[in-house]
Amino acid sequence: MIAPQIKELMTNKNASVIRKMFEEGIALKKKYGEENVFDFSLGNPDLDPPKEVVQAIMEEAKDVSHGCHGYMPNAGYSEVREEMAKKTALEQNAEIHGENVVMTVGAASALNCIFKALLAPGDEVIVPAPFFAEYRHYVRNHGGILVEVPTKADFSLDVEAIKSKLSEKTAAVLINTPNNPTGKVYTKEEIDGLTNALKEHGKSCRRSPYLICDEPYRAIVYDGVKVPPVFSSYDDTIICTSFAKNLSLPGERVGYVAVNPKCNDAKDVVAAVTFALRILGCVNSPAFFQKVIAKSWSAKVDYSSYEKRRDMLMKILDKAGIEYFRPQGAFYLFCKAPKCFETDGEFSDHLKKYFILAAPGTGFGGKGWIRLAYCVSEKTIINSEKAFVKAMQELKEGGRL
Repeated sequence: MIAPQIKELMTNKNASVIRKMFEEGIALKKKYGEENVFDFSLGNPDLDPPKEVVQAIMEEAKDVSHGCHGYMPNAGYSEVREEMAKKTALEQNAEIHGENVVMTVGAASALNCIFKALLAPGDEVIVPAPFFAEYRHYVRNHGGILVEVPTKADFSLDVEAIKSKLSEKTAAVLINTPNNPTGKVYTKEEIDGLTNALKEHGKSCRRSPYLICDEPYRAIVYDGVKVPPVFSSYDDTIICTSFAKNLSLPGERVGYVAVNPKCNDAKDVVAAVTFALRILGCVNSPAFFQKVIAKSWSAKVDYSSYEKRRDMLMKILDKAGIEYFRPQGAFYLFCKAPKCFETDGEFSDHLKKYFILAAPGTGFGGKGWIRLAYCVSEKTIINSEKAFVKAMQELKEGGRL
């Protein structure tokens, strides 16, 4: 018999809603034809990896030296950690070296290792909502409690609301920018407001919360928007990221943790994250792709096709009469469910009748919204127009709008 708590999580209607819809989409495509199903459920980047990555793969595949596929230190190859430190230094406009980097099995592994390293039973992690749905599991995995704090109407950080939730149990605040599911990029002013609140809390409380920044979409931004550095704003900052989205390598599972060298206990945090990587069974980040990434992380990628598809889909939604938040980064459109639906799940089910697959926002902590992942073919977006318009027209004709 499986563990009761796992069975409860598996069967919860909000559990893995994205993956469930993705699998449902595969079945619908087989039955009705791929061209007739408009699957916006999964954030699976569809750009091919850049030529620098492909070249590095080919070069590393030729390596037949003794031990090239063997173990390395749990934190990763020292030369790879130094390369990730160079990348982080550029992004954070700060000095950092490889000793403050731990290579992980993607960003999910990075977050789980961080929480394993930091959380005691009952500790709290504050997260602005909406947020990536799996955060609930990652925090729960290690005895923590996720405290969901709604953002403002424009999805900007509500610093006052976060301040009201800070307590001696607060181990960390977790932010994701650009955000999944909204595409919101938090501004420097928002970050400074948040970090000032954390500093004040640290002075009045016997523990200073860590600021954890989940940044796999950092490079994918639009309209001249930039993701601000955080190391300069707050010493106790930990970055986690991967190459799943920016280099289109989600299946290769390579990421890293970077701890601000100014963090009060940086060495202990790095050591604890490294230990967690080992005891969680990851042991180390994949050797082959550590080497690939070390050679190719700085590859230039043209994300304009995502921006083009964003604009195409926004025009379709405008025509259909569906409200949305204009994303500043990532590749998701967060759309408001019409008031005629009691839940966002009902709106998602309504769209499904027209073979449009969209993830309900409740699973992301965004009740009343749905998420559309536009990292799909232009053909899928173009062909979806009639379906979106028809789905909304039915509501109008039925007097529901």
